[in-house]
Amino acid sequence: MDPSIELLWPTAPDERLRAGVHRVIHAVVELGGAVGWLAPPGRAGTDAWLEEVLDAVKSGDASLALAMVDGEVAATGLWWRGASTIFRHSAELRKVMAHPAARGMGLGGLVVSALVGDARAAGIEVLTLGVRGNNHGAIQLYEQLGFREWGRLPNVIEVGDERFDEVKMFLELGRPPHIILRGSTPGGPGSSPRRRP
Repeated sequence: MDPSIELLWPTAPDERLRAGVHRVIHAVVELGGAVGWLAPPGRAGTDAWLEEVLDAVKSGDASLALAMVDGEVAATGLWWRGASTIFRHSAELRKVMAHPAARGMGLGGLVVSALVGDARAAGIEVLTLGVRGNNHGAIQLYEQLGFREWGRLPNVIEVGDERFDEVKMFLELGRPPHIILRGSTPGGPGSSPRRRP
């Protein structure tokens, strides 16, 4: 019998949610996953992180998607909007991970695709992310979903005595028709002429 898979968009924590999120984070970090902790966090650490995320969800600055397999949290991901007013139109994709026992079920793609659609509906124009350079499966997934690499910071992610690249990626979600894209061209607020050598 195939497992039952559904997406959950929580806005408030309960014990089942806290325990499930902790279970996924702890297992991923234990196997060396690059999701923000060097060692598997305790329950207090993951509970505090979840509270912070859900506070941002309530204020409209984030959205958390959980893939549930047979009623249990099996994968996570979120988008988080920048705090600065000049970056409110962009958000960062964070904490995309699947419990090791649930890998190969397509949960990463399900979560990321749902977050892309949710961010677009929230008016986000650009999604960014950072991924460890040796996580080729994740990079391939992001590329399949339309993300493109915009830069790479060599050997900046520290895991004990090892260093890894951080691959920076982005996805354009669309912009309102009245938006003027200036890029790096001269003109507009804050413009200055080039200096002579």
